[in-house]
Amino acid sequence: MKRRSLVFIIGRFFTIPIYKTLFRYKVVGKKNLPKKGAYIVCSNHLSNYDPILVSMTQKRQIYYMAKAELFKNKIASAMITELGAFPVDRGSGDGQAIEKAEEIVRDGRLLGIFIEGTRSKTGEFLRPKSGAAMVAFQTNTPVIPVCITPQDKQIRKFRKVTVSWGKPLSLEELGLKEGTPTEFRNASRRIMDEIKAMREQVRS
Repeated sequence: MKRRSLVFIIGRFFTIPIYKTLFRYKVVGKKNLPKKGAYIVCSNHLSNYDPILVSMTQKRQIYYMAKAELFKNKIASAMITELGAFPVDRGSGDGQAIEKAEEIVRDGRLLGIFIEGTRSKTGEFLRPKSGAAMVAFQTNTPVIPVCITPQDKQIRKFRKVTVSWGKPLSLEELGLKEGTPTEFRNASRRIMDEIKAMREQVRS
């Protein structure tokens, strides 16, 4: 398992009790994440709490893209970088951010991507984007689907939340062979189908 940053370890120690109190979260399928090796953690997206919420359910550090504006202050930039964030210019096709994402998984770490690309304001699933499938293909990295299921349609304080971890999906299972746009779209739908199935299981 790759070394976690000291800031992440300390932050996790203090944050877990707070999040367990605020969101009363439950973890399903925790052992589906291997203890070592590179994976793309692919989750649905409901709130600003999601990156921390998902990270609190596992000991391994997950690295997420974050909007570039958060990195303008040097102190804040240093802090969130240690926590696992790296900047991306939204809507500009930020090649440097993509390179950083690929570097993370090639280094054997966990890359976190919200497959819908933005938060769902209604709590319903949005159409999946192809970014996770593209990075998976380019780096030959398996994808682990994760589903955040709130007690209500949205995450609310003092209401239960379930974080479900699915089994890793290989490139073969995702149908990624040639790296075509059609394959990326189909792979993204496959990942989203797994996420939807986990929500149905939680609510059944």
